[in-house]
Amino acid sequence: MTQELATFAGGCFWCMVSPFDEQPGIIKVISGYTGGHKVNPTYKEVCSETTGHKEAVQITFDPAIFPYKKLLELYWASVDPTDAGGQFFDRGESYETAIYYHNEEQRQQAEASKKELDASGRFDRPIVTPIIAASVFYEAEEYHQDYHKKNTSHYKAYRHGSGRDHFIAKHWNPERDKEILKKKLTKIQYEVTQNNATEPAFHNEFWDHKKAGIYVDIVSGEPLFSSLDKFDSSCGWPSFTKPLIAENVGEKSDRSHFMNRTEVRSQQADSHLGHVFNDGPAQTGGLRYCINSAALRFIPKEDMEKEGYREFLELYNL
Repeated sequence: MTQELATFAGGCFWCMVSPFDEQPGIIKVISGYTGGHKVNPTYKEVCSETTGHKEAVQITFDPAIFPYKKLLELYWASVDPTDAGGQFFDRGESYETAIYYHNEEQRQQAEASKKELDASGRFDRPIVTPIIAASVFYEAEEYHQDYHKKNTSHYKAYRHGSGRDHFIAKHWNPERDKEILKKKLTKIQYEVTQNNATEPAFHNEFWDHKKAGIYVDIVSGEPLFSSLDKFDSSCGWPSFTKPLIAENVGEKSDRSHFMNRTEVRSQQADSHLGHVFNDGPAQTGGLRYCINSAALRFIPKEDMEKEGYREFLELYNL
């Protein structure tokens, strides 16, 4: 299992643990302090705004299960990235937002994610969250760790009273997401992933695609299938013997159109992908994942590292 670190500042660290906690591939989330000049600062010292530190969380994660790109999406949806002076009613340097990158790949992904979100029209002000090289991270006092579990009632009251929940509900809701997706996706991509449509057989992008690489969710970017598991089933849609990561592809009973089928959906974005059947090659287990091209984006092997999918290069002995 590959492990990486991600570090985010988003105001009060009590509120920055629960978005990441217990997600698949998340190994550990620690509350702490970073970015300042004092060694081993205390909570009182950081709150005094004299140490230069920000309250932050440091996440240990498995990028093969939960990519850094997905962590960034969760981060943006948990903060007000347009506020340069703090977060909600918590004001001051220690409550400002920041993304701390641990390698060049994280920096590139964070910059691209920030640029994309800024251009999406989700907020009516520009994003001001800085992207900074990670520095020493100091673990906060024990009573701050997993505060949302230890003091659930106070935590919920704090989130609501601070204005964080209201801001998130206003800017991140199904209707707003639909508006943004309609701008981001083509009509057929939207209809397939959001409304369970099926594209025409033999008239779609990847049905006979043979390049080496991986296929990711067009909505979220989560890795779904590999060219190594793709085969010609003569059905007119991309066919795979198995998912790239089993946890990223969920199954659901589908009785529409007077048929009894098993639908497959992406785990994180809940995009409709297609269906899985039991008429695949016997030597690989007998499954055929019949997937709509419109639900996929292809990442060629030569672009995997710059696109943030470096961990899958070993599949191609590179």
